[in-house]
Amino acid sequence: MVASAQHKEQIVLGRITTVYGVKGWVKVHSYTEPMDNILDYPQWTLKQQGRLQTVEIDQARRHGKGLVVHLKGCEDREIARTYTGSEILVERSQLPELEAGEYYWHQLQGLKVLVDSEAESGRADALLLGKVAQLMETGANDVLVVRACKGSIDERERLVPYLQDQVVKEVNLDEGFIRVDWDPEF
Repeated sequence: MVASAQHKEQIVLGRITTVYGVKGWVKVHSYTEPMDNILDYPQWTLKQQGRLQTVEIDQARRHGKGLVVHLKGCEDREIARTYTGSEILVERSQLPELEAGEYYWHQLQGLKVLVDSEAESGRADALLLGKVAQLMETGANDVLVVRACKGSIDERERLVPYLQDQVVKEVNLDEGFIRVDWDPEF
């Protein structure tokens, strides 16, 4: 039997941080919002040191500020320990469709961040601040972490609030950029 060569695109939704108890449970750090949405996917692909392994969740619950999960067939602490540090992946096609103007964080990472500037000639030129390295939650709003890249105006890292219509004026996934109204000196 020949395996299909088709590659299914996967997205990281969280990671297994440590063991919990002695009966094979693990603690999970979820990147989903809300955090329990990671439990909507009963089958995960775990990636650890380049190796992939498919597992199934058979029990899960909130614990403190996080989640604890029991993986099917994992009945002791030492087996659970082998999963620690694993990234939790699911197929991108399994993610729910978003409304127009909404984006998953993974879609924004790597996009160029452009700011409009009035040039001396009176026309608007776009300045490249850098690329989105990651996003952070701050409670009030999400924040783009913008790091310098080839062609950016300087070598600074910037934190730009992800406030649609106020700061973020345009997200263009096809062209690979986010246009912001932001002071480049900030």
